[in-house]
Amino acid sequence: MSVIKDFKYKFNKFNVFEKIIVVNIIVFIVGILVGEVGRIKKPISFLELPADFFDFILKPWTFITYGFVHYDFWHILFNLLILYYISRMLMNLFRPKMALNIYFLGIIAGALAFLLVYNVVPSQFLKPTAGLVGASAGVRALIIFLGVYMAETEVKVFVLNVKLKYIAIVLVAMDVLGLFTWNQGGNVAHLGGALLGYLYATRLREGKDIGAGFERIMDFIVSWFQPKSNLKTVHRKKGKGEYVGKTKDEFNTFNKQKKIDLILDKISKSGYESLTAEEKEFLFRSGKD
Repeated sequence: MSVIKDFKYKFNKFNVFEKIIVVNIIVFIVGILVGEVGRIKKPISFLELPADFFDFILKPWTFITYGFVHYDFWHILFNLLILYYISRMLMNLFRPKMALNIYFLGIIAGALAFLLVYNVVPSQFLKPTAGLVGASAGVRALIIFLGVYMAETEVKVFVLNVKLKYIAIVLVAMDVLGLFTWNQGGNVAHLGGALLGYLYATRLREGKDIGAGFERIMDFIVSWFQPKSNLKTVHRKKGKGEYVGKTKDEFNTFNKQKKIDLILDKISKSGYESLTAEEKEFLFRSGKD
């Protein structure tokens, strides 16, 4: 029991993306163990997103769960390593919930693209597939978001400094070419996630967070599983503690996001190293909130 308690303690200390990575690893290991014991080729197929729309109707949860399923070691390793690296960057620059919105909306966009193509395009133009698995659509959404929103920012790829926009362009080009390979369905999902990342970044530059509605839905669902407080709610008179029509917390959050946007704009134009020590510390603290 001490091992379980120790794991729960450490798990609770992880950030949200580290928890997603752990869940992916657990699902992968459980799949292997169940498959070996039961001699089953795909032991967690009930989590896969089926290609046929009517099969999907019977398993609607697969819209999300397919993003936690991997059967190949290199597939999960590649996805989770990139997710770990990209999420650390995002968590230092944006609200954790917004980064999570991009990831899960990318998963959903990949599922929509996959289902649309495999149920609308004539079968003679499609490669046969049993279903869709993997976190790649969500990972693509995060990468393309950064490649558009912070296009001029450079990151180190092995020994070279490469601008994020070029990484995004190369990945999209690879996915387009991948439409003509055996993994056609997977690449369709990648492009769905990439489109979501592009739209999220372009609208955010215009001051519109397209994930706000999704975030409210997720907060509402999460609230079902949170313990209810016995404390009574104190209602304040309207206008008390407000700043230009906003509560103090809303006003502070608004100002914080504006400061983050100004720093991100500076990074986009001059690179991360152009930031002052104070600006770097502010981004680091913001990523921890």
